[in-house]
Formats: sequence, structure tokens, C-alpha cells
Amino acid sequence: MGISASPEMTAATSLPGNPFDPEAAAAYAVWRELKLARLPASAELVVSLADPRRLTPAEHAAMLDRLQRVNLVLYQFDPAITDKHAIRALGRQFGLERLDGNLCADADSITSLQVSSDGAKGEYIPYTDRRLSWHTDGYYNSPDQQIRGIVMHCVRPAAAGGESAFLDHELAYILIRDANPAWIRALMAPTAMTIPANVSQGRTIRPAHSGPVFSVDPATGALHMRYSARTRNIVWRDDPDTRAAAAFLQELWSGDCPYVYHHRLVSGQGIICNNTLHNRSGFRDDPDPDRGRLLYRARYYDRVAGTALQEVFPPA
Repeated sequence: MGISASPEMTAATSLPGNPFDPEAAAAYAVWRELKLARLPASAELVVSLADPRRLTPAEHAAMLDRLQRVNLVLYQFDPAITDKHAIRALGRQFGLERLDGNLCADADSITSLQVSSDGAKGEYIPYTDRRLSWHTDGYYNSPDQQIRGIVMHCVRPAAAGGESAFLDHELAYILIRDANPAWIRALMAPTAMTIPANVSQGRTIRPAHSGPVFSVDPATGALHMRYSARTRNIVWRDDPDTRAAAAFLQELWSGDCPYVYHHRLVSGQGIICNNTLHNRSGFRDDPDPDRGRLLYRARYYDRVAGTALQEVFPPA
């Protein structure tokens, strides 16, 4: 499952088309070489910020560089800054504006992620100390409300555990396409993955939604992914290529993929990403509820500004 790239390739090379078009073999070959030659090391992903509300030009450039190379960046600033206004201001500096007011979000549409005994929240794994499997956020959303950008900030870590792992969905695309291009075509089908309706006590909270796993954002030319590794409440299209592609992804999670970044967020750290694939290990919380794990999660319908395909890799 190894991937090789030519280190002498540079981002100055133009693309002869959209590399995410399954039929655009030449564009894919050029983009693939460029993408793999520019991958940062884990230590390069963390950028220190003096004030998240007012980034310096150098701080913004450093963060955007990571986002353009691997669709995510980790940041850290003074852990004494814990207000949501700072998180909101940080996202705005990257064009993240349209918040997703999801079912369990706070009144300001930013979600406080912590262990909850509340019946409504406690039914969902993000509000428990259990392991979260690989997924992209909002995979159950309707096609017109896809989550494209995320800011997630750690106010307090768990007492133990709670490590996250991240995989750029563009790298997952490369792994799948290199294994079998037909699987990409299958995962781009409009009915590739269906999430059944969310029904509670006879009331439909959310209708069923079908859609592709991989799609191309018409506004930016960028690749978008909606996915969950859950085996329950996921209905895959019943054809050989879709089943094989889904199985390939499950095998990927059970292996040791070298392109996965592991990081345990501590107070004052967070991530901005273009809704890359991610998971989280189980954790043990502090018995004092006022000292338990707390993260703020802001999910956006916007992609990070400056990461459109033509801004990262100019067209020919």
C-alpha cells in the first residue's frame, strides 16, 4: 500500500484538468506527484499563535501552507483564552462563516463536546467517552448542507486517552484510485452511501439521505468526502465495486497507514481542517464534571479560503 512520489516536483506545475475526474488520467498523474511531494511531517503541523483573534501575516501564511498541503493544521495558543468568540474569530480569518446548527449544538451553533448524561445527547457517541470510528463530520447531512470546514478547540483534555487521528481525504482518494479506479467511480455514484432516517420515539428527526462518498465541489474544484466507518446504520449501494471499495477502506483502518497523523489535543490546542477523515480513541474523564474533557466544535458549510484546487495547483 506504499505511495511513492518524485521529490523534485513543485507546485509551479500546472494541471491539465481536474485530477478528481476519474477519466482525467493525465491531470491525476501530475496532481498525485505534486501532492505526495509536499506532505508535511507531523512536527510541521503545529503552528503557535500569539492571538487567535488577530493573526499576524506570518501566522496566517504558516497555517494556510499546511492547509494547502494536507487539508489540516494544528494550532496552539494561550490556554487561558477559552471564549468561543476567539474560536469564531479564528475561523473567520480563513473564510469560515456559515455555521451548521446541528441537533446538539449550543445556541450559538458551536457545539460543546463533553460527556453528557442527557438523554438526547447521550445517545450519540461524541457525547460519550467511547471510541469514535473513522468518519467525516456531517456525513448524514443533506447534499446542500455538507460540512466542508471545521474548527475544533480543546479547552480541557481528558484525564487519560482521547487521542485523535487524521487522514487527508485526498490521500485516501489516492490509495483507492491506485488500487482500482473503478472503485472511485463507484464511490462517486449519487447513491453510493445512504444514511437511514433518524427516528426517535416515532418522530423523524432527520430523513434518510443518499449521496456519493467522493464528490467535486463545483465552486472550488476541490475534493469533498462524506464517510463513516460504522457498520450499523450505513447502507452501501449493492454492487460489486461499491462493496469492494467499502471493504478496502475498512481494511485501511485496521492497518498501519503511514499517512495518518496522530495527536492528543491539550488545553489551548485545536485543529482547522477541510473536514478531513478523523477518529478519536476512548478516554477516561476526570470524576469532577467541572474538570472533564471539553472541546468546542464549529462546523461550517464553507471550505477554508485559499484552498480551492486552482489556488493550490494552477490550471494549465
